[in-house]
Amino acid sequence: MTITAETSIGSVAAEHPLATRVFARHGIDFCCGGGLPLSEACAARGVEPDLVIAEIDREIATSASDEIRWEDEPLADLIEHIVRHFHGPLREELPRLAGMAKKVYAVHGQKDPKRFGEIVETLKELRTELEAHMMKEEQVLFPMILAGRGRMAMGPVSVMEEEHAHAGDILRRLRQLTDQYQPPEDACNTWRALWAGLEDLEHQLHLHIHLENNILSRRALRS
Repeated sequence: MTITAETSIGSVAAEHPLATRVFARHGIDFCCGGGLPLSEACAARGVEPDLVIAEIDREIATSASDEIRWEDEPLADLIEHIVRHFHGPLREELPRLAGMAKKVYAVHGQKDPKRFGEIVETLKELRTELEAHMMKEEQVLFPMILAGRGRMAMGPVSVMEEEHAHAGDILRRLRQLTDQYQPPEDACNTWRALWAGLEDLEHQLHLHIHLENNILSRRALRS
């Protein structure tokens, strides 16, 4: 595909998986904001679309990547990939991060009790919502798609995308609370590990939601 300033972010990410690296570097939302044209998404981040397009072209030209184009793979394989590579790890990582957040709050909470307390509660909210969300996908939406009833899944897809948008709001709040995941100089190792873990969680969720919003649901509804 030819990428222009009017091409949607989600379309670029779906057609060229390596573009997600560029979007992540510039803080461009390619999952929940996938419907926006590149020009609008870049304007929100204060970067020139032409520069981003050139960066994507360089990434594609210089990377020997074996990344899978999920637009071309069977839906069953995509669903299996989502469950194995995202749902499974999330069920392990969310409790780990929640435990670390409580530990950091217990040790350093007196430095900024309101902020550390909000991080603990915000992460708890994210964990509760994502665990319920993944269960609904695995028990309702994914079986519908696998049974060949994707065109009948408009209701579940709409619910899924609304919950994705809310998860995106929570991630933005965590980024704000952690000063863009930049720990202070006196941060202990657990504190630094928590910030790094939360940043990686954000990255993985962006990839996860992108696959579901921009590829899985779109393909299922037209199948």
